[in-house]
Amino acid sequence: MKSDSIVTKVAQKDIKKTFRKLGTCSRTYFHVLNREFGHPKENEERAADALAGGILQKGHQCGMLWGASMAVGAEAYRRCETIEKAMTVAIKATQYMLASFIEREKTSSCREITHCDFSNKLSYAKYMVSGRFLHCFNLAEKWAPEAIQSAIEGLSDQETHIPQMPVSCASEVARKMGASDEEMVMVAGFAGGLGLSGNACGALSAAIWMKSLAWCREQAEGMALKNTDAALVYEVFQKATDSKILCSDITGQQFQSIEAHAKFIKNGGCKSLMRVLAQS
Repeated sequence: MKSDSIVTKVAQKDIKKTFRKLGTCSRTYFHVLNREFGHPKENEERAADALAGGILQKGHQCGMLWGASMAVGAEAYRRCETIEKAMTVAIKATQYMLASFIEREKTSSCREITHCDFSNKLSYAKYMVSGRFLHCFNLAEKWAPEAIQSAIEGLSDQETHIPQMPVSCASEVARKMGASDEEMVMVAGFAGGLGLSGNACGALSAAIWMKSLAWCREQAEGMALKNTDAALVYEVFQKATDSKILCSDITGQQFQSIEAHAKFIKNGGCKSLMRVLAQS
């Protein structure tokens, strides 16, 4: 499928309207790609609110990337015959989308894109009054066809060797928190700081999303971004890592392949941190 397909043009045409309606970049992109693949997931998408603004509005990787990664994870689960293959494909597709996003925006950081510290009322007011928020809406619209195209290319890449379980730190945390196989694959692309990029911890985002998903299943209304359970996970994580947030800082390395990351997890890497997150 080419990025100028009819479906993609429709997705791009109404992306700003969808963004305004749903309220967060992470939920918007989870929804847009799910719609492209023909499988919307209301609760799962709403739970992705918590990853907006770079994980609970902390300014890390852009929420569009977290949401898009979850959508390709869901599609990988449908396409692949084994969970191991699905996780591997989800990570690969996330890498494709991350590369596409950085090519357009020159960064994956929410803070660098928005020029905003969402925890600071003055900074947030400046973000709104200056019109900088419009940049996010424009980015969401412009990246949509590229995101869909890179997702499709990543999902079609079958050349990567498939390691034995465990493949993803994020999926392991989700599993420990009672996730289904599909939910484990949805967060698989978070591995190694999102697509093995070494940025803000993917296991943390998986735990936050799982807490938010449980909250959404209990609460028919409301934004998961304001879920206190998710905020608690972040606090527990900070204590466990001595306020380190980057995967590369926590692990002391930059993973060069899916196999290297899988081996790290299999050999006990981040075991105690994953346990703390799962029990938070």
